[in-house]
Amino acid sequence: MLRVCAVFVLCLLPQFAAADPNGRIRVIDGDTWDVGGDRVRLFGIDAPEVDQTCQRPNGEVWACGQWVSQQVRKQYDGKSASCTALDTDRYGRIVARCAVGREDAGRVMVSDGLAFAYRKYSMDYDLDEKAAAVNGRGLHGDQFQRPAQFRAAKRSAVQPSRQDCPIKGNVSSKGTRIYHVPGQEHYGKTRINPSKGERWFCSEAEAQQAGWRRARR
Repeated sequence: MLRVCAVFVLCLLPQFAAADPNGRIRVIDGDTWDVGGDRVRLFGIDAPEVDQTCQRPNGEVWACGQWVSQQVRKQYDGKSASCTALDTDRYGRIVARCAVGREDAGRVMVSDGLAFAYRKYSMDYDLDEKAAAVNGRGLHGDQFQRPAQFRAAKRSAVQPSRQDCPIKGNVSSKGTRIYHVPGQEHYGKTRINPSKGERWFCSEAEAQQAGWRRARR
């Protein structure tokens, strides 16, 4: 009877079976990597979006999201990571804690001011962010909007309609940002869902500057 009960309880528990990603890193942006062919969202941190801007003390607005992606790419692209899978997100990415060498990559990025502790999901890097802020490392010397707030503001903003801007900016199940122009194979069936960060663009240059790439077909 006890064995039957144990099996029943196990069946009720949520199943998480993603394999631990390991292998060479290809940096997509500050907190999203391809690791050995798996799309990984780094656990416990939140880095600026590619199209996000910050403001320097002198009032200058600069592309801090692009800068963070470049810095992370310089530091980690092409190296090997060993990750522990913890969950999957709504885009199908594996949420994982990743080590490069003997260092926790998320902790290093937060300590360097390239990302922020994502306290909604974890307090693991809370003190690392506070130390970076006290010492003015990375983004902490400037005025910035936390990435989650930036994404929320984008979702709530009025988006251009198809009549105004015909290019469709789609986010795939793996989190890849792809845009479709009229006449391409999948243009007609592509739907735009602003709650996922999807949007319309008025030109290909605008889409590319925001971090989207053109669909291959």
